[in-house]
Amino acid sequence: MNSSFIRPFRTLAVVLVALLATHSMAHSYRAGDIEVGHPWARPTVPGQRAGGAFLSLTNRGTSPDKLLSAASPVAASVELHTMTLEGNVMRMREVSAIDIPAGQNVKLQPGGPHIMFMGLKAPLKLGESVPMTLRFEKAGEVTVEVKVEMPQAENGAPAPGAHGDHKHQ
Repeated sequence: MNSSFIRPFRTLAVVLVALLATHSMAHSYRAGDIEVGHPWARPTVPGQRAGGAFLSLTNRGTSPDKLLSAASPVAASVELHTMTLEGNVMRMREVSAIDIPAGQNVKLQPGGPHIMFMGLKAPLKLGESVPMTLRFEKAGEVTVEVKVEMPQAENGAPAPGAHGDHKHQ
């Protein structure tokens, strides 16, 4: 066959494979009006007792909701946290809830509000997934799979950033 005839099909195949790969990396869940987007956690090392989980929460409804708690069998407890800059020090604090305003998206991300696995029973290993149940004030509960992966920048490149240089208070 003529290579100029095959070239468009090869290009189409490459585009389809890329789309499928992107789709398989992104995963979302729904509880009532709340859409939970791409739950993920960084890998941890043996002996590390805590790890962070990150995701986005989109309220598709017309009234506000709150993330009240989270639970996972991989940790002794799971806490909701916020990060604030006080002087030159980032401080992490447990909070009782995370507000999700109507029609808004709230990102739980490194350096901002996030979820902490406390008392990890085993390391979070790259490529694995762990279950986590989220409980919302109005939307109820949903169990999600948290993928253990390296953080990605907006452009898809590995992101710098940490969940390490802070103090609990």
